[in-house]
Amino acid sequence: ITGSSRGIGKATAELAFNYGAKVILHGKTKIKELEEFAKSINVDFIVFDATNKEEVRNALLGIDKIDGLINCIGIPKVVSFLDATDEDWLEVYKTNVLGIVHVCQEVIPKMQKQNCGSIVNIASVRGHDIGASTFNSPYSANKAALKNLSVSLAKQFAPSIRVNSVSPGFTETDFSKTWNETIWKTVNNSLVGRVGQPHEIGEMLCFLVSDRASFITGQDFVVDGGLLASGIK
Repeated sequence: ITGSSRGIGKATAELAFNYGAKVILHGKTKIKELEEFAKSINVDFIVFDATNKEEVRNALLGIDKIDGLINCIGIPKVVSFLDATDEDWLEVYKTNVLGIVHVCQEVIPKMQKQNCGSIVNIASVRGHDIGASTFNSPYSANKAALKNLSVSLAKQFAPSIRVNSVSPGFTETDFSKTWNETIWKTVNNSLVGRVGQPHEIGEMLCFLVSDRASFITGQDFVVDGGLLASGIK
């Protein structure tokens, strides 16, 4: 589970472990939180910067068998369209799309050798037309790209490897501490009237990566408490 030192990734790792999976955690760097979390549930962890293809390859080299991959890496950089520089666009793209490409390029051949596997990528409601951000175009565009990439991979590597994506709505993570009143008003106007919790997204991720979802591939699942249905701004 990439990006599992905190937030949705961490909550998903806890759920997967409790469901009986042999979990491998991941962090961009070897931080204390990652080490302590791995120790608390007695699992291994690996460290790599997903934007660096060589780091990804070296970190995954010693792992022969991977049944499921959940990609939770991503950065939520906020910048308006007219103010966004090329560097802003590339920074978001390198992590939110290319980073996941790097991981999938290393994992898929392992799954091909096994003739089975399941991949789930974290997209966003911002990657849907109705949810496209008016204040963070790079993030929205990259999440839309990730949704499309997931379907492309599902088509290319069927039938042995399933690939899906999940589009969370506003979820209470470290980033939610930066939300202003306007965002919280939008959050509370969702059909369920509250912010989502990381484990609620994690439940869908765990389901899709498991054999319980054996007939599901090439799909994106919106888990947003009815945010898009409420008319997100």
